[in-house]
Amino acid sequence: MSDGHFAEHEATWRLVKENAGGWDIAGEIPRTVLSGLGAAGVLCAEVRKEHGGLGLGSQESGKLTAHVGSLCSSLRSVMTSQGMAAWTVQRLGTREQRAAFLPQLTGGRLAAVAFSEPDAGSDLGAMTTQLRLDGDTVIVDGSKTWITAAAYADLIVVIGTAGDTAAAVVVPTDAQGVRIEKVPHPMGCRAAGHARVQLEGVRLPAANVLGGTGLSLPFLVTTALAYGRMSVAWGCVGILRGCLGAVTEHARSRRQFGKPIAEHQLVARRIAELYAAERTATAVCQQASECWESGSPDQVIATVLAKHVGATEAVRGAASALQIMASAGASDGHVVARAYRDAKLMEIIEGSSEICQLELARHALATGHGTARQEEAQ
Repeated sequence: MSDGHFAEHEATWRLVKENAGGWDIAGEIPRTVLSGLGAAGVLCAEVRKEHGGLGLGSQESGKLTAHVGSLCSSLRSVMTSQGMAAWTVQRLGTREQRAAFLPQLTGGRLAAVAFSEPDAGSDLGAMTTQLRLDGDTVIVDGSKTWITAAAYADLIVVIGTAGDTAAAVVVPTDAQGVRIEKVPHPMGCRAAGHARVQLEGVRLPAANVLGGTGLSLPFLVTTALAYGRMSVAWGCVGILRGCLGAVTEHARSRRQFGKPIAEHQLVARRIAELYAAERTATAVCQQASECWESGSPDQVIATVLAKHVGATEAVRGAASALQIMASAGASDGHVVARAYRDAKLMEIIEGSSEICQLELARHALATGHGTARQEEAQ
C-alpha cells in the first residue's frame, strides 16, 4: 500500500493501535470502525476500482495486511474474511453478480465466508450443507462453525454441496432461517467475530448462487482458500513485526544485573532469532505475491509455503517475545500476549500446518525438486 494510502488513514491506524488491547479483552471491535474501513475499501483492498475498491495488487495489499496485523490480529482477521468473500465473488460471480455484491463490500457492509462444519474441518469434502434449486430460488440447509467475522457480517458466502457438485451462495444474515451464535471466549483473535451459523430452510433468489451450480468442490474451496492463506501469511508477518517492536523497546529500557537486558547474550540471541523470523516470513510472502501478480504456475504452492512459514514463525516468534518480555508482556490485551494467543490460531485456520506440510511434501515429491537442485549444483 502506498505511503499516501497509509497517511490517508493515519488517524484510524492510531485508533486501532490505542484500542486493540481493549477490543481483545471485550471481544468486539466497534461496528463503526469496521464499517468505516469497509466503506473506504480497506477491508477488501484488491477489489477493482470500478466496484469501489482500491484495486491493489497482491504486494501492496500484503503490505497493508501486515501493517494491520502488527496492530490488531482481530481486525486483520476481519479483513481476511471480507477479502475472501470479495475474491470469491470476483472469481466465481457473473458480471451481474459482481456488480450487485462487490459495491456492497466496498461500501460499508461486512462479509464472511463459511466453509467449516462440526464434522468438516480439514476434510471439507465431508461438508453436509446443501443447496437445492427450486425454480428461481435456492434453499440452503446446514450448519457452519467457527466462521470468522460472521458475528459482524451482513452477508455470508456459504459453501455447500448441490447434488453431486458444489456451489457458493451469498446469504444475507437477516434472511429468514439464518441464526448466528457468537463463539464464547475464543482463545485467539478474540474480537474477530467468530460464530456458528445455522441455516434452516433459507430460501433465496437463485441469482445469489455465484456462477450457478455444477462447480467441483476442490476448485471452489481452493479458489477462496488461496486468498485466505495469502492474507493470513501477511498477517503473520504483522504479528512478528508487532512482537519485534515491543521486544526491542523493552530490551533497551529494562535493566537487570546493572545493564539493559538487550546486552545479555541470551536475550540478544532471541531478538536476533525474532528479527530473522520476520525477515524470512516477509521474503516468502513477497515471493508468493510476486507469483500472484505474474500468474506463475507456482502460485498455489508458493501461497501454501508462505502460509506455513508465516504461521510457524509467528508461533515461535511470539513465544520468544513473551519469554523476553516476561511479566511486562503477560497482561491480557498486551500486544505480545495477544500475539502469543493469536499466532497459534494461524497454524490452524485456512489449512492447518499439517495440511500445508502434506501439500508441500506432495509438491516436492511430484517435481523431484531436490534432485533437480542437486543436478544444477553439479
